Amino acid sequence: MTNLILLLLALLAANLPWFSNRLFYVIPLKHRPKSIAWCLLELVVLYFVISAVAFYTEQATMGQVAGQNWEFYAVTASLFLVFAFPGFVYRYFWQRS
Repeated sequence: MTNLILLLLALLAANLPWFSNRLFYVIPLKHRPKSIAWCLLELVVLYFVISAVAFYTEQATMGQVAGQNWEFYAVTASLFLVFAFPGFVYRYFWQRS
């Protein structure tokens, strides 16, 4: 059950940057709409936030954290980018009337 909650949390966090013109939903930007560079910066920060939550969850539920190599982080970062695809499509490709 914890794994499912973490995956849903990652899916939500990966799509957050694409649905607001504010930086981290808090800081208003002078340029509207928000550039893709700001969205990507938010995406990287949110990846590390979700990674920290997952790290804490593993520590709390199992008592120890399994060591990972670079392959694990490459796969999880790629998965986070795939999770962000619906928000990206909504922001840049969906034609609004």
